[in-house]
Order: sequence, then C-alpha cells, then structure tokens
Amino acid sequence: MYLRLGLLAFAGLGAGAVIAAGIFAFLAIIGVFPRLIGVTHTAEHVLLYETLLILGGVWGNLADLYRVPFPFPGRIVLVICGMSVGIFVGCLVMSLAETLKALPVLNRRIRLAVGLQYVILAVAAGKAFGAAVYFIRDFG
Repeated sequence: MYLRLGLLAFAGLGAGAVIAAGIFAFLAIIGVFPRLIGVTHTAEHVLLYETLLILGGVWGNLADLYRVPFPFPGRIVLVICGMSVGIFVGCLVMSLAETLKALPVLNRRIRLAVGLQYVILAVAAGKAFGAAVYFIRDFG
C-alpha cells in the first residue's frame, strides 16, 4: 500500500516538475523575461530574477496544493499578488501576440483601420471585470 502511494506521489511530483519546467522554458523562449529585463534596464539583477522566478513557481505550486488561511492583512497581500499576476499575464499575452504576429492578422480580419488599442483595452477591461466579479462574489 505504501509502495503504491509512494510511486504515485513520485509520478505526480515528477510530472508536475516536468510540466513546470516546460512552462518556464516556453516563457523564456518567447522572450517575456528578457523583454521585461530590457524594458526596466535591470540586467545587472539577472540572478535575482532567476531566484524569484524559481521561488514564485514553487510558492505557486504549494499555494495550489495546500489551502493556507490568510489573516486580515492577507487580503491585501492577495490583492497585490493578484495585480502582479495580472500584469504578468498582460505582458505574456502581449509577448505572445507580438511573437505570433497576431495583431496584424486580427487587424486584417476585422478590417479595423484605426482603434486596435481600444479593442485590446476592451478585452483587458472585460477580463479584469470578470475576474473581479469572480473573486468578489466568492465563486472561487
């Protein structure tokens, strides 16, 4: 019985590690991290970025596995973390859109001459509103 549980735990943790490594490699390949480092002009802190990326991945996995109750200031921490994740996802989406050259294709398909930035802003605002409703109404 314990051998089966041990093998199952090993397989699950191993598969999770492989998936996490693949996601981090994908993010590095499409250039999210180098682009953010270049924009902020903080190339001298690359070791700090790498350490924080690893710690963030580990912390995210642990937070997903274990339910940790936060005291009152925890809500503030959750707001800060949520905004940080939202900013990162926005950077990721824009990096993917730029990498895949999706914006010119979208422009041609919907025959939009001007105002593409408003379409992107509307999509982002809708996503933010939906996430706010989701968390305020405590659906999660």
